[in-house]
Amino acid sequence: MTMRLVGLTGGPGMGKSTVAQILKGRGVPVVDTDDLARKVVEKGQPALDELRVAFGEEAIGSDGCLRRAWLAELVFADAEARRNLEAILHPRIMELWRGEANRWLREGCRVGVVVIPLLFETNSQDEFDATICVACSAGTQMKRLNERGWSREESNRRIGAQLPIERKMHLSEYVLWTEGRLVSTEQQLKRLFPTEHVPPDRV
Repeated sequence: MTMRLVGLTGGPGMGKSTVAQILKGRGVPVVDTDDLARKVVEKGQPALDELRVAFGEEAIGSDGCLRRAWLAELVFADAEARRNLEAILHPRIMELWRGEANRWLREGCRVGVVVIPLLFETNSQDEFDATICVACSAGTQMKRLNERGWSREESNRRIGAQLPIERKMHLSEYVLWTEGRLVSTEQQLKRLFPTEHVPPDRV
């Protein structure tokens, strides 16, 4: 049986996690690279030692865990630091989601979804049979990020660290618009992922 692998991307606060939860509820296997990013820097993982070398002891808390907030503040204000972080994390993250995709294939899944915020930034699009961009208006995005407790400055730094959403929409085969009520998002997903889990084809 052939499995189709779908890459799901979008800007921060645009609804990727919500879409992932809906798909999981419908029985579609999903892996989120944000979750994998946390996994690869757990205590005892080689990446944590590399981050200590790259960013100094200040990157590690007294409990031996990565100071994620401290590191985020650093890398979103310093493009070179962000590139150093990505060079350490991205290969490991890719290895993990590829492993999940291979497991889905062995289990006979017809479709699987990988959530990758930096899908196009990392030139990963050719790994997928189709790509979907989750998007909303800039005003709604800022409102959602504010509800997370992010300042406008922090939100702008994180948004600016990615490709403009218009570019992601242009590069994707499909755009899923999350501006309206949740039922609208669910209806769009039903068209893209029918109950028999037939995934969209690349156009």
